[in-house]
Amino acid sequence: MQSVKTLFKAALGAGAFLRPAVVAPDASAGPAAPSAYVPPVLLPIRSIGPRERGRILTHLLELSPRDRYLRFGYAASDEQVHRYVEGLDFERDELFGIHNRRLDLIAMAHLAFAPADQHSDCAEFGVSVSAHARGRGYGARLFERAVVTARNEGVGMLFIHALSENTAMLKIARKAGATVERSGSESEAHLVLPKATFDSRMNEIALDHYAEVDYQLKARAKQFWSFLSGVQEVRSGVQSAREQSGR
Repeated sequence: MQSVKTLFKAALGAGAFLRPAVVAPDASAGPAAPSAYVPPVLLPIRSIGPRERGRILTHLLELSPRDRYLRFGYAASDEQVHRYVEGLDFERDELFGIHNRRLDLIAMAHLAFAPADQHSDCAEFGVSVSAHARGRGYGARLFERAVVTARNEGVGMLFIHALSENTAMLKIARKAGATVERSGSESEAHLVLPKATFDSRMNEIALDHYAEVDYQLKARAKQFWSFLSGVQEVRSGVQSAREQSGR
């Protein structure tokens, strides 16, 4: 297994994805406005599979009705969210997630590739971010990560279907250079992707390895703290029993 230091060196050449998202300060707020949040240079974004289905469901169910409306384009009920998660095709599509230290899924993206009987060079992007994790550029970073994979899979055109009022998503698309066309309450953005290169493929490998190492470290840390908590509970119980027997 490659060392974290080796993966870190490899990831340094992973292009724009590894640069902090630039968040322009609000000029109307005056010179005393607080600095915008800048994500870490290396943001671990992990490819997630069917074993994460439960976390995906939890993440989506915790979205507010308004956020579900913006994510799916309609007011998705709990039942509809359940059906969406159960219908995810992990063999065909790619899903990416950002986890916190407790391994909760706080942001995720769905890169849906066209079915076999349709244009194979097209894909669609969708994203959701938990309310408490907003303002950190996670949506933009997930989009950049999806572009890397889509490009390496031979996708020439990446689409985003969103409600016209979903300004955050459309801003991400425009900033990436996508063409946005509005049709009433809905908008469609499409981004032309360059062909894959050796560099783009190596970038994806480095990003995958870095994210996996980060996830495993978080998993081990969580196990350690759970074990330590259990030990402390046992010690507390023993001490309490001794105190009661000494009375």
